[in-house]
Amino acid sequence: MTTQKLFSTLFWKISIIFFSILLLLSSIYTLISVDTVKMYFQEASQKLNLQIAPHIVSDYKCFDQGKPNQEELKKVFHDVMIINPSLELYMLDTEGKILTYYAPKKKIKAEYVPLDPINKCLTSKEKRLILGMDPRNPEREKAFSAAEIYEDGIHRGYIYVILGSEEYESTLQLILGSYIIRLGLGTMGVTLFAAFSIGLIALGLITRNIKKIIIVIRKFKNGDLSARIDFKGRGELNEFATSYNEMADTIVENMEKIKILDTNRRKLVANISHDLRTPLATIQGYVETIILKKDTLPEADKQKYIDTILRSTIYLRRMVDDLFELSKFEAKEIKPNPEQFSIAELLQDIYQKNLIIAESAKIQLSNKFPKDLPFVYTDLKMLEQVIQNLLDNAFKFTPEKGRVILSLEKSDNGVIFNIEDSGCGIAEEDLNYIFDRYHRASQINFQRNSGLGLGLTIVKKILDLQNIRYTVSSEKNVGTKFSLELPAVKKYIQ
Repeated sequence: MTTQKLFSTLFWKISIIFFSILLLLSSIYTLISVDTVKMYFQEASQKLNLQIAPHIVSDYKCFDQGKPNQEELKKVFHDVMIINPSLELYMLDTEGKILTYYAPKKKIKAEYVPLDPINKCLTSKEKRLILGMDPRNPEREKAFSAAEIYEDGIHRGYIYVILGSEEYESTLQLILGSYIIRLGLGTMGVTLFAAFSIGLIALGLITRNIKKIIIVIRKFKNGDLSARIDFKGRGELNEFATSYNEMADTIVENMEKIKILDTNRRKLVANISHDLRTPLATIQGYVETIILKKDTLPEADKQKYIDTILRSTIYLRRMVDDLFELSKFEAKEIKPNPEQFSIAELLQDIYQKNLIIAESAKIQLSNKFPKDLPFVYTDLKMLEQVIQNLLDNAFKFTPEKGRVILSLEKSDNGVIFNIEDSGCGIAEEDLNYIFDRYHRASQINFQRNSGLGLGLTIVKKILDLQNIRYTVSSEKNVGTKFSLELPAVKKYIQ
């Protein structure tokens, strides 16, 4: 593995980011530590030397007749220089103006010293660090000691002592900096090494599990559909593994469904091809006969052929309409439009329309229903299509001299519609598949053109769309009965 590829892995990317964060935090910690140590030294220095200014005021007469006592002050400066050369001594008036001072090299940049920190130091009972302005470096603040100067009870000014001169601070900074660097580098080095080592171990454990997950995903991608992540633990990786396994199961299940669907579609195409071939061949044969024998063909035979062509054309048209209707239901382009109406009137109208068809097929068609039926609440056109499809199906499988009965009866929830025939019946093994457009009963004796068998499929689509309950019962060589429970208006209109 090349270096570039090695460092492009998740483990090393996270490791480098983790190390960078640790380095940044260590640097911030070191800077905070240095600043804290500085503040500590200043606070310790102030607490240890807080009484220097009061001692000077009590031991020396700093003012004489309202003016600075120069002779006494020279003595003060001399004694201070001998005792602690790191101190800077200033005499201020009551407004904070510098009257005189002692400071190494006499680099004074300010004429006034703010009195607020001084007054706060004199009046505050809290033992915390208070910083004041350094006249040599007005932009900086340092620890100090201060005391008020009185002459004959009159407030004349202040003694203001900076506890760390610039030279002292520079030397201390050098020593402290060297110490902090050694301490900081040592501490930071040990901390970085320990944290980085522990982090690498933890990242190694995490990425090891991720690598296992990647291996399983690659197996699944390469065709091993049984590959699943065997991960035991808690947290996000366990949730990811569980979600992946569920997703893989769903994908495999959907693939199986697609395979079944594809097989069924092939069957449907084969059935369509077979069912369309017969009427098309009939139409073509009779048209060719009429064309070839147009001069010799008797008028009666010609009319017979034309009637046959018309019936085959109507049959083809109906199959195409069924396919188109089914495609609209599957695309969910059809929405029910429920309304209240008399189911008895609808059934009577359908009965009258189909009497001629029943007579031509030599089938006895009858209907019966009570007169006090409630109105039902459903889509009228869809229900009419359902009843007509069920009636067509009954005619299709009922032999001559058979019977088909349409009936209505009350129920607790509305009206039950029944259609019963004395046809060939449905085998028990085929009863669960009668609404399946891909399935064709194996041992049915087709009395007439069976078509694509989409009528019952469309019936089920309509019933499911409107949540209409239905039952089917059948006995071989006895007949079949379909029952629909239609909701009454009172259940929907308050």
